[in-house]
Amino acid sequence: MTDVAPTDGAARTGTASPRVLIVDDQELIRAGFRLILTARGIDVVGEAGDGVEAVDAERRLRPDVVLMDIRMPAMDGIEATRRILARSPRCRVLMLTTFDLDRYVYSALALGASGFLLKDVTADHLAAAVRLVGTGDALLAPSITRRLVQRFATGQEPAVHRDLSPLTPRELEVLTLLGRGLSNTELAGTLTLSEATVKTHIARIFAKLDLRDRAQAVVLAYETGLVTPGS
Repeated sequence: MTDVAPTDGAARTGTASPRVLIVDDQELIRAGFRLILTARGIDVVGEAGDGVEAVDAERRLRPDVVLMDIRMPAMDGIEATRRILARSPRCRVLMLTTFDLDRYVYSALALGASGFLLKDVTADHLAAAVRLVGTGDALLAPSITRRLVQRFATGQEPAVHRDLSPLTPRELEVLTLLGRGLSNTELAGTLTLSEATVKTHIARIFAKLDLRDRAQAVVLAYETGLVTPGS
């Protein structure tokens, strides 16, 4: 495990470049990701080889973004994600996986991970994804995310929040369309609203339902039946 001294992170200070912790049990993958990110001006503050090291490193280094492998010895990425987000809700976790349609990825999204990347991601996509979630947004490829949630949102997993009664009818409509993968621009066009109004509705939905981002909103929309496979 390697790391550098902690400083205030980008997502917590509003600066452009997030501070990143790389977690993977393969040293070559960690080294490759570090090289890619540092070459693009992104600060890699540490590395960890398993979930136990990851939880400890996040506590000490306070990164903005954690690149988290799923299958690791000692503690897997799902449990490490659960522990990290329980302690540091403003931290963003991007799951690293070999297969996009993976039940473990779904479980991580339900826990609050901000998205996932395939390990064969291109260098530019990796850097862009880290910067995106570092701003507090979620990384969602709508087609893949919908296929993932449709496959695994069977009611067997515990929902993030099933009580939708705090939402207004308009907010329910927005949540439904979020679950179908619509962007803010598409939401605005469909509902004949300004993008600013759409963003306000989304912020209120997240606050009322204690959701971190769009990834959890998609999972919730399926788990509660607002969106069904094929709809």
